[in-house]
Amino acid sequence: MEELEGKVMIRELVDYFKFEQVTGNEESLNRWVIVPDLNRPGLELAGFFKENETRRIVIIGDKELAYIETLDKATQYERFKIITDAYTPMIVFSRNREVPLALIEVADEMNFPIFKSDLPSYRLMVDLVSFLDERLAPSDSLHGVLISVFGKGVLITGESGMGKSEIALELIRRGHVLVADDRVDVSKVHNNLIGHSPELLQGMLEIRGIGIIDVAKMFGASSLLAKDNIDVVIKLEKYDDKMDYARVGIEEDKYTNILDINIPTIILPVKEGRSMAVLVESAVTNFQLKEGGFNSAKEFEERVLRYIEQQNNANKGAQSE
Repeated sequence: MEELEGKVMIRELVDYFKFEQVTGNEESLNRWVIVPDLNRPGLELAGFFKENETRRIVIIGDKELAYIETLDKATQYERFKIITDAYTPMIVFSRNREVPLALIEVADEMNFPIFKSDLPSYRLMVDLVSFLDERLAPSDSLHGVLISVFGKGVLITGESGMGKSEIALELIRRGHVLVADDRVDVSKVHNNLIGHSPELLQGMLEIRGIGIIDVAKMFGASSLLAKDNIDVVIKLEKYDDKMDYARVGIEEDKYTNILDINIPTIILPVKEGRSMAVLVESAVTNFQLKEGGFNSAKEFEERVLRYIEQQNNANKGAQSE
C-alpha cells in the first residue's frame, strides 16, 4: 500500500471559496498548498522571522491591518517582500478589508496572488483549515469493499475470489448502503479514517458471472454513499478445519493498522452454506453492542463462572452434611 501525497492548487481554493482576486494574474493561481495550516503574520510584520513556516496561507485581519498602519512605508515594503516570498501560497484579507498600497506594489512586482473574503477572520480560518485538512490528509488505497451496515462503515477485505462483492450485493439487497467496491481510497482526517470510491468506479459493483452492475440504477440512489468512516474491518478467510477460530468471543481483540490508526477487526471464515451477509450483520450488531458497553462474550463468561461457583458451593454443602 503506497501512501499518496496531495496538494491543493490556489485556483481550487478561489473557485470553492469565491475569493475576490486583488493581485496576480491567471498564472499566479498555479501555486499550490501542501501544509494544512494558516499563518497570522503578527510576528513577521514586527520583524521576527525565526521559526517562520513560509508554506502556509497568510490570513490578514483587522489586528494585522492596525499594526501595518503604524509602520512607515519603507518598513512595510521590507516586511511585505518577506511574507510574499516564493514559498508562501497566497494572502487572504478577511472582511473584505482594503489591501495596503505598499503590499499591492510588492505583489505586482512578484505576480503574487492576494485575495479578499467577506468572512470574518475566525470563520475564514476554520473553513480553510477544514477544507485543507480533508484535501491534504494522509491517504492510502486499499483493496476491498466499503459498505455502511446499520450506520457503521464496514471495510470487507480478503483475498481475490472470496466473494466480497457478492456479500456486498446481498447486503445492499437487505437495505445497507455501498460506498466503494474493489478499491477503497482512504484518508486520515482528525484521527478518523474516511473511505470513498475512486471516481471511475463510483456506484459500480463487479459480480463474477454477471459483470459490472450500476447499483444506483438497480437499487435506487439511496443505496449509495459518497464516503463514510471506516469503523470496523471484517476480514474474510477460507475456512480451515485446522484453524482455531473464535468461538466464545473472549479471545484477544484483533486490529488492522491503517494510516497509523488501529481499526477493530473481525475474522470471518468463509464456508459453503454459511450466509455471509447475515454473519456480517450479526458481527456489526455485536460490535455496536460492545461499543455501548454490552459484551455478550464477557456476559457468557461471567455466567459460566457463576455456574461453576454455584456448583462448587453445592458440592461443599453436600460434603458437610
